[in-house]
Amino acid sequence: MRVLISCLLLIHSLAFAQNTNSTLSLTEYLGYVKSFHPTVKQANLTINESEAKLMKARGAFDPKLEVDYARKKFKNTAYYDKLNATFKIPTWYGVELKANFEENNGDFLNPEANTPLDGLYSAGISVSVAKGLLTNKRMAMLKQSKLFIKQAQADRQLLVNDIIYNATTTYFKWLRTYNERQVYQDFLTNAEIRFNGIKKSYEVGDKPAIDTLEARITLNNRRLNLEKSKIKFIKASLELSNYLWLNSNTPVEIKTGIIPDTNTFEAIDAVLIRPLLDLENLNISEHPKMQSLSYKFESLTIEKRLKRNNLLPTVDLQYNFLSQTPEVLPTFNTSAYKSGLYIQFPLFLRKERGDLKLAKLKLENTKFEIQQTEVSLKNKIDATQQELNSYTLQYDYNQTIISDYTKMLTAEERKFFLGESSLFLVNSRESKLIDAKLKAIETENNLFNTRAGLYNVLAVFDADIN
Repeated sequence: MRVLISCLLLIHSLAFAQNTNSTLSLTEYLGYVKSFHPTVKQANLTINESEAKLMKARGAFDPKLEVDYARKKFKNTAYYDKLNATFKIPTWYGVELKANFEENNGDFLNPEANTPLDGLYSAGISVSVAKGLLTNKRMAMLKQSKLFIKQAQADRQLLVNDIIYNATTTYFKWLRTYNERQVYQDFLTNAEIRFNGIKKSYEVGDKPAIDTLEARITLNNRRLNLEKSKIKFIKASLELSNYLWLNSNTPVEIKTGIIPDTNTFEAIDAVLIRPLLDLENLNISEHPKMQSLSYKFESLTIEKRLKRNNLLPTVDLQYNFLSQTPEVLPTFNTSAYKSGLYIQFPLFLRKERGDLKLAKLKLENTKFEIQQTEVSLKNKIDATQQELNSYTLQYDYNQTIISDYTKMLTAEERKFFLGESSLFLVNSRESKLIDAKLKAIETENNLFNTRAGLYNVLAVFDADIN
């Protein structure tokens, strides 16, 4: 009766322990990483920074209101009182629209600054007819800022892709250490049962004492291996915790009782990403890395065009219609005007030619980088795909080997029970089976990592992130 009660308590405790385990699937795990990991959030800041730079570049085309007021009075004498208010509207090309109001008076005012009593109004235009007409710094900055946003989006995908890849391989490592621990746990139970059985057989005189010694050695080896596997699992759990965060930027630690999903193999493609792309018809130019380099190349092309334009002389023309009564439009005519011409041209153009040469070198360097990256990506995809096919085949071989070793161990245990085999042969068969299972776990882990590596090379991990 006491034995029966003990068995019932043992079964209840095992059931309770099993119920306390909670499975963390790869889908749930990656959901936390994609939503709350600080580096993923940091990647979003890259786009925000690019948008801020675009706003800054557009600010070069904002209308401007300028007021210049100066007054001098000394010993009761009003030397001058000058007011100059200007409203400017920059346009896309090297043209600037301008409206101006001047009101100047004083005893020592320069005669050319004299204005009517009610002030002088003007409306005109400023045009760069050489350097700055078709392209200028503010045009180039705006175009480049738009490209920077697209480049930042591609770079963000690459950054998040790497984070998801590292997090995924860490999960696979966690799963591997858990499976190894389970293997040692299962075979430790077998060793304990076998040791207790041989010990009882020795006590009744059916087995020699040397068999109990061998069984105990095997039992302690199993205990030692299990302890080592527990440490590996704990370390892998802590490493996995590095990628788990909550919405409040609070890190989460994997608690005891949380285990990985052992059915990850059947659902890995559906968990990680949509079904694999058609690699034979893959357009490598759509890869985020190639897109990022392409936007970089376009940006450098704009910069080169600007540097080439700087070789032209600066020729600015200004023409302003003058009027005392701006409310009467016909008063703005060619009989009253103010015009100007400004010309500047460096004689040797060494600075400008140097800038153009540097821009060409950057462009050429990026061109080489695009070519090298394209070849490298194609080779990586091909190599990873072949490696994946090899590990898939190895995994199938390992499953067959495990099945055969299991049959051999079962047969050897039956022969041992009938007295036709030895404990040494049983332990030998069992050790072979353990090694086969560990190799299968290792091959499965390599298969998972290679599959994740293929997704990483293709940069498709981030496809389902909002």
